Amino acid sequence: MRSFSVNRVATGLFFVVVACGFSHSNTAFGQILPPTMKADHVKILQGPSLEIAVDDLAILRWTVNNPGGLDDHYAVVHYGTDPKKLNQMAKSHIRLNREHSETVFRVRMTGLKPKTTYYYTVTSIESNGVTDGEHSSVRQFTTPAPGQRIAPET
Repeated sequence: MRSFSVNRVATGLFFVVVACGFSHSNTAFGQILPPTMKADHVKILQGPSLEIAVDDLAILRWTVNNPGGLDDHYAVVHYGTDPKKLNQMAKSHIRLNREHSETVFRVRMTGLKPKTTYYYTVTSIESNGVTDGEHSSVRQFTTPAPGQRIAPET
């Protein structure tokens, strides 16, 4: 009786699965899709608003009509402690869902000071740096005391 190696069988099975996957794959498998048509006008539909603030971080959230263009986008917050000097920035990557008419952006801001009022404005950009053209007005929130949290009701 001839013995066989478990590793050899596992390796062979792996190659069979991979080969079947390639031969029966969708034509979009591994393809980068071209950009979609950009929206005529991107508009903030909801927010921006504070989702949560705890210790030294806060999360801001807003919803826009789907901006289109490149699938890879960034949600961007410009902020600071002076409403006329928003010299800090936080951004968060998002992939647009082509099937959705709206997009929710969220940005996590870290390194914030407790019991401090921050002023901010939000926008979004494509991964190539091209703006979607919509900026919010300047808004504000105040961070909680150490050990506390703010989670406004939505």
